[in-house]
Amino acid sequence: MADADITSGFASSDELTPEELQLATRNHGMPLEALRYGITPIGLHYLLIHYDIPVVDGDTWTLEVGGRVERPLSLSLVDLHQRPQRTLLATMECAGNGRAGLAPRALSQPWLLEAVGTGAWTGTPLGPLLAEAGLHRDAVEVVFRGLDRGIEGGIEQEFARSLPVEEAIGDDVLLAYELNGQPLPPQHGFPLRLLVPGWYGMTNVKWLTTVTAVAEPFAGFQQARGYHLRRDEADRGTPLSRMLPRALMVPPGIPDFLSRRRAVGVGPCRLEGRAWSGHAPISAVDVSTDGGSSWAPAELDPSPPSRWAWRGWHWGWEASPGEFELCCRARDEAGNQQPLDGVWNMGGYGNNSVQRVAVTVQDTGPRPQGRPERA
Repeated sequence: MADADITSGFASSDELTPEELQLATRNHGMPLEALRYGITPIGLHYLLIHYDIPVVDGDTWTLEVGGRVERPLSLSLVDLHQRPQRTLLATMECAGNGRAGLAPRALSQPWLLEAVGTGAWTGTPLGPLLAEAGLHRDAVEVVFRGLDRGIEGGIEQEFARSLPVEEAIGDDVLLAYELNGQPLPPQHGFPLRLLVPGWYGMTNVKWLTTVTAVAEPFAGFQQARGYHLRRDEADRGTPLSRMLPRALMVPPGIPDFLSRRRAVGVGPCRLEGRAWSGHAPISAVDVSTDGGSSWAPAELDPSPPSRWAWRGWHWGWEASPGEFELCCRARDEAGNQQPLDGVWNMGGYGNNSVQRVAVTVQDTGPRPQGRPERA
C-alpha cells in the first residue's frame, strides 16, 4: 500500500497511457460503497505495490535492527510474536489519491478517490525494540527497508523510507504482522510491515527486513526525491508526511454501468460516508447538493475507538426531481479543511479536493442515465 513514486512525465489527454493501464491493472482501490464498513475487509482495502511482490519464507525470515545502536538485534517472526502485542485501528491513504483529478495528469498510478482503507493492524510497538537496542545519541533518523526491488529514477533499489527518531519511537508506531485478525497477506507485506498511523501510505514500508538507525538524514531515492510537493524539476519540494483531511461519501442510489452517474428516487435519501485526517481528529463534515455553492452540517457518528481511524457521518437529503452535484468536505480539530479544488504539483500528490457525485433524481424511482451497455 505504499504509493507510486514521482513520475516521468505527464499525460497529454484524458486517455490512459499503456504505462498507466499496466499500473491500474496491478493495483486496486476500495469501492466507495465499502465506506459502509468501519473496518475495511482485506480484499477491499486499497492496494498499491511499487515493484513485485516478494516471496518470503516466514520460517527463515529475520528482522535486523542495527546501525547507530549499542546492541544490534536479529528477530524472527516467532520472536516478534512473543513480544507485547497491540491492535490498532488506522486509516491508510495513498499520497497519490486524487491524482487523476489534476491537470496535466502526472504519469503514475491514476487514482481517482478510492485509494484508502481502514484496517485493524496487530503487531508489536517499535519504540521498545529501539530502546532495547540502545539508540546512540547521534541517531537522527531510523531507516526502514523492504524486500521489494525495482528501478526508479534510473536507480536500482529496495524500497526504503525513514522517520525522524522522535516519530519512530512514538507510542502508536507498530511492526505489524496481522491485518484484521489474520497474518498479513503477501500483497500487504507478509511477514512484517511498518505502521505509522496518520501518515500517507508510502511511510508504511512492507516486507520489512531491516530497521537501521542513522546519524545523518537518509538520502535514498524514495525519501530525498520521491513524495515531495514540487512545482517543477528545479524545485526541491516539500516532503509529504501526514494525511490531509478528507471526507468521502457512499454514492447514493444506483449507478449507470459505464458513466457511474447515480440515479436516485424522489424522497428521503440518507447520505453517509467517512472522514479522516492525519493531523487532528475530525471535528465537522459539511454536505452540499449544489456543487459547493452552499453547505449544510452533517451529523457525526460517535468518535471511533482509535484516534487514527476514520469517523462516520450522515445527512438526510430530501431529494427532489432534477440534476444535482453532491459534495462533502471535512474539517479537523486543528482547523484544516478540505478545499474545493486541489493544488497542482508534479507528482499529483495530496489532492484532497472535495468529492463530487453527479446524481439524477427521478420521480419514477431510480433509473440510471447514460449510454446503455451493449451486449
